[in-house]
Amino acid sequence: MARTLEVSFNSPQCGWMSVGFRDDVNEFHTTTAHAPHAEALPELMSILTGLATGGTDGEYLLKWNRDPEEFDLRFVRAGDAVTIEIYQYPTETRDASERKLVFRHQGNVAEVCAAFAFTFDQLFEARETDEFEFNWRQPFPLDEYEKFKKRMI
Repeated sequence: MARTLEVSFNSPQCGWMSVGFRDDVNEFHTTTAHAPHAEALPELMSILTGLATGGTDGEYLLKWNRDPEEFDLRFVRAGDAVTIEIYQYPTETRDASERKLVFRHQGNVAEVCAAFAFTFDQLFEARETDEFEFNWRQPFPLDEYEKFKKRMI
């Protein structure tokens, strides 16, 4: 049975952003920081663009943090299927023996990319009202967002 993925990235506040992942079986919510992985949001959009482009099986890894906790968002594509795994590390040392799998979802590439596109569209639409650049302490990744949106059409 296919599970529906829901992804939420809420408006940033003071350099922090609440994020959530949910399907019919699993749920995970946390906050992430804008630093030290300053390129995490644009990298995530680039990873999803790569997934949406299709044709290439493989693994994509995104590092993000909560300070002092760290996270890896791992995407593994095999054909039209993709697995998302989120690992949490207690510190910035990223000791693999201490990591904990906190979320896992398997779905098709289109469904996964659509879930992210929905929340990115919300961030984009509210970026001026929410003072995204001021609150996230970096600009909205417009180039990466536009590339991702083109792949979603």
